This record gives sequence, structure tokens and C-alpha cells, in this order.
Amino acid sequence: MIKARFGGARSHFRIPTMRLPGPPLDTHDNLLGWHLASLLYLSFVFIPLFSWPAPWWIFVLATCSVLVFLPMYWAFYRGGAKLRLWLVLAVAAVGFATVPFGIGGGTYLIFAAGMIASFLPLRRGIALAIGLFAIFGVESIMTLPAVGMPVFSVMIHLLVGSIVFTGVLAARSRERRNAELRLTQEEVRRLASLAERERIGRDLHDLLGHTLSVVVLKSQLAARLLEHDKNAAQDQICEVERVAREALTQVREAVAGIRANGLQAELAAARLALLGGEISLDHKLAPVDIPLNVEAVLALALRESVTNVLRHARARRVDVELTQDARGGIVLLIADDGRGGVSGEGHGLTGMRERLRSVGGMLEIESPNGAGTRLSLLVSREALAAARRLPAPAATLPGAAREPALLERGTA
Repeated sequence: MIKARFGGARSHFRIPTMRLPGPPLDTHDNLLGWHLASLLYLSFVFIPLFSWPAPWWIFVLATCSVLVFLPMYWAFYRGGAKLRLWLVLAVAAVGFATVPFGIGGGTYLIFAAGMIASFLPLRRGIALAIGLFAIFGVESIMTLPAVGMPVFSVMIHLLVGSIVFTGVLAARSRERRNAELRLTQEEVRRLASLAERERIGRDLHDLLGHTLSVVVLKSQLAARLLEHDKNAAQDQICEVERVAREALTQVREAVAGIRANGLQAELAAARLALLGGEISLDHKLAPVDIPLNVEAVLALALRESVTNVLRHARARRVDVELTQDARGGIVLLIADDGRGGVSGEGHGLTGMRERLRSVGGMLEIESPNGAGTRLSLLVSREALAAARRLPAPAATLPGAAREPALLERGTA
């Protein structure tokens, strides 16, 4: 069970703690840059001091307030809910303590607003933020009675704090949706695996249940005939051998059918895999009747291509298109917008080329540096005709009925 805490309550989804700006501290993705960017807001602590002749000790006080704030800021995104609440109040207290000296203490209240929105429930967060800014407003007006300036400063800080609060809430909601989407994808994969295991079980039962029953009966009959009629017993044993060989052939055909997914099924799997990597998939399949063995080769090539994109390409988009050329052959194009620069062929591309060659096809690769990679899988009309003349035993299996690829567009 994945658990998280929000104001002491437990949830079934692990929602990462948000901060402003940038990812949670417990990730490992270039955190230093994000932290440095967020700390640039601390410059507003010193800006008000340049609008009037502040003595040197005011600058020292402002610097000390920053040094007190930094450890609390770092600890906030590593502590539990109770500790975070106390740290928010401590950050707000630093702001309250600096306001009477003309320092930009409202900056700490803006940080506090973002911190509140990152972990408290909505109503409690809004109530606490309003309370802190109300105290800040009263203190500013009472301690800095310059004409109109305290009210204007409070309004500016309240506006910026509201924007920060809303932005962190939106980012937190997005994190929740992403977490739910990841769990949904895992559930889809689990259900798909379960359905596939059930289908395999049904197919094997249909294939072997009757055959093994016949083997048992004929073996028993041969044992009874062995003492009285050796010729008849020999015939039954030969029949057992024939049935067993047929069963072995059917099992091999079943395994071949299980291993070979069609293009539609492989596209569905590719969509899920790419979605997990935040890569969009746009595909178009022309209504072409493809022999089973050729479609299996194309499906495996698509799987290998998607694996390469996820591992090496650093792409944001993948396009898959199946078309029919002017001479009656077919072309499967798989293109990405990644870094390109494929200079040699590894085991994946080599295996893809060899499988295509086995059905009379060929592979073309275009991969200029910085311009993505484009794979063209071509199968000629003659190769398709030869493949159609080959037997396709996998299509006769229970549940293995196949329909031609249909025109389809989609984006994942």
C-alpha cells in the first residue's frame, strides 16, 4: 500500500511534496539549479533598503534573517507534516520580526504561502495564509506609517502571495493526477497480463485437453491388448505417437501465436510505454491486408524501435505510419524527433534487419545529428505474395482470429 500524509490523513496515492519553484527535494533530477532559482526571490529582502538611507546594521540584520531562513527552507521539504507546519510558522515569524526595520519581510510571507499550499488541505491552507497576511498587514501599517506606502506594499505582497499559493496548488493537483495516471497504467498492465494468462490457459486447455485424454485412453487400451493381440497393441501405440506429435505441433504453433502480437496490439503497448516517458505517439495505419508472419515482423520492429526511443533518443514525439507504395508493397515508417546520430547498428537494429530479410523486406535508416531518427521498413509486393502462400497455422488457434489493419489516427 502506498501511503502519504495530508494534514494527518492517510491517502492511497503518494503525492510528492511540492515546493516553489521546482521538483521535490527527494528527487535526483538537477535539484541545485531549481533551488538556486527559488532563492533568487530572497533578493527582495534587500531591495527596500536601497530606497532610504539605511544604517549598516540594518543590512546585517537582513543578512542574518536570510541565514536563519535558509536552514528552515531546506528542512521544510525533508520533514514530516508536523515539522513542516512549525517551519512555516517560523518562516512567517522571521518575516514579522524584520518588518519593523524596513526590511522586505513580506518576502518571507510569500515563501510561507507557497510552503503552506504544498502540504496542507485547501481550506486549512487558505485560512492559515489569510491569517498570516492579516498579521503582516496590521504590523506593516502600524510600524511603517509612511503615507500610502504600507497599504500599497501589503497589497503587492498579498497579490504575489495569492499567485504563488494558487500556482503551488495547481502544481500539487498536477502531481496528484500524474500519480493517479501512473497507478492506472500499472493497473492496465496488470489486467492485460492477467487477461493474456487466462487466454493462454484457455488455448492450452483447448489444444491439449482432448489430445491428452486420447493419449491416456489409447495407452490403456494398448496395455490391455499387449498380452492378447500384439499387432493391435502396436497399432494403438503408433496412434499414441501420432497424436502426441500432433499435440507437440499444436503447442509450438500456440507458442508462436502467443509471441507474435499484431500491429494494433503493439501500438497499444507502445502508447502505454511512451506515455510513461512523457513522449507523444501519433500513428496512422492504412487499411492494408498483411500476412501474419510479415505483421509479426513489423510488430517486433515497432517494439524494438520504441525501446530504442525510450533508452537513447531523448525524443518528445514518435510518429508511426503504415502505407502502401505505388507498386503494391507496404512501408512502415517509425520516426522520432530525438537527438539522432545513430552511426552503428546494435543487436536490436541487426535483429530487426535480419527478421525483415527473412520475409523479403529491407530496412532503411536516416539519423542525422540533432534531427531525430527515421526507420523505413519496406516489404515488396513479391515478398507479400510469397508470404501469403505460406501456411499460417497461428491463425487457426482458438481466439487467434485476425482482422486486417484499419485506418486509425491517434495521439497518446
